[in-house]
Amino acid sequence: MKKLKIGMISFAHGHAFSYFNSLHALPEVEVTGIADSVPSRVENLVRAHQLSYYEDYRQLLDTDIDAVVICSENVYHAEITIEAARRGKHVLCEKPLGITKESMEAMIAACRDNNVQLMTAFPCRYLAAVIQAKKAVERGEIGDIIAIKGTNRGSFPGGWFVEPELSGGGALLDHTVHVMDLMNWFIGSDVKEVYAYAAPLFQENIAVEDAGMIHVKFASGVFGVLDTSWSRNGTFPTWGDVTMEIVGTKGVISVDGFAQKNELYSKVNGKGTWEFWGDNMDAYMIQDFVDAILSGEPVPISGEDGLHSANVALAGYQSLQQGQPVQL
Repeated sequence: MKKLKIGMISFAHGHAFSYFNSLHALPEVEVTGIADSVPSRVENLVRAHQLSYYEDYRQLLDTDIDAVVICSENVYHAEITIEAARRGKHVLCEKPLGITKESMEAMIAACRDNNVQLMTAFPCRYLAAVIQAKKAVERGEIGDIIAIKGTNRGSFPGGWFVEPELSGGGALLDHTVHVMDLMNWFIGSDVKEVYAYAAPLFQENIAVEDAGMIHVKFASGVFGVLDTSWSRNGTFPTWGDVTMEIVGTKGVISVDGFAQKNELYSKVNGKGTWEFWGDNMDAYMIQDFVDAILSGEPVPISGEDGLHSANVALAGYQSLQQGQPVQL
C-alpha cells in the first residue's frame, strides 16, 4: 500500500500535537518531517519519532510530501498555504483560516488553481453530540430552525494568541469560528448581518479582547448568538466548552459537545476536574482529510467553510468599530 506522505508545519498551536498523534496512528500515513522556526517546540517529538526537521518550512515543501498540516500563528496561514499550493501539496490548515477576507480568498484561489485541496480544521463537527443533533435536524424532529444560541468559552491562552500582530485578534476571532461553523453547517444559509460586543474583561494589560458576544442574522431569517470568550479561570474543571441550543418550530435540541466526561475530585489536583472519555474528534477529522486525499474526493470541510466562519468574526470587529450592525 502506497502511504500518504504528510509534513507538519509549525507547532505554534497546541492542536498540532493531537493532529500529529492522529496522523501517526494511521497505517496509510507516513509523517515524514516537521518544520518549525522555533526548534524547542518540536525537538522532543522529532527525536522520539526520528523525523526530519526543517527550520524553514520551504525546505519541507521541497521534499516529496503529498500534503501538509499547518498549525502556525494565524498571521502565517495564508503565506504558508499559498506556498504549499504552488508546490502541489494538499493543505489542512488550523482555524481561523486567515485574518483577512482577502488573504483567505487568495488561499482558496491558490489551492484551486494548483489542483490541490484545502481543508479547514474544524474538529467540532465530529463531536458525537453534534453529529446526533445534525441528524435529528435533518429528520425534521424540531421542525424548521428559527434560532441558535451557542457558547465557546475557554481559558486564557496567553502567548502569541494575545499578540495581535501574530493572532489577528483576541477571543472574538479565536472562539467565534468553531461554533459559527456549526451554525453555518446546520442552517445552510449565509450570514447577512453581524453585531458584536467585545472587551478585555478578565485579564489586565492585554492588547486584545478576552470576551465577546456575536449576534448574527442569516439570509434565511434565522437568528444566532454566540458567547465567544476566554472566561474560564484556573478553578474551572477543564479548558472550556462547546454548546448549542437549537430552537425549532416544533422543539429544541440542547448540545453539550464535551458532556462525555467523568468528574474527578482529587487532592493532588486540588480541585474537581473533568476527564473526557468520548470519541477523539481530532482523529476523525484527520481520517477524513487523509481519506479525501487518497480517494480524490472533495474534503468535507472546505476552505470556503473556513472563510465563511472567520468572516463573521472579522465583521464583528467592524461592528465594534462602528458601534452598530454591519452587513455582509
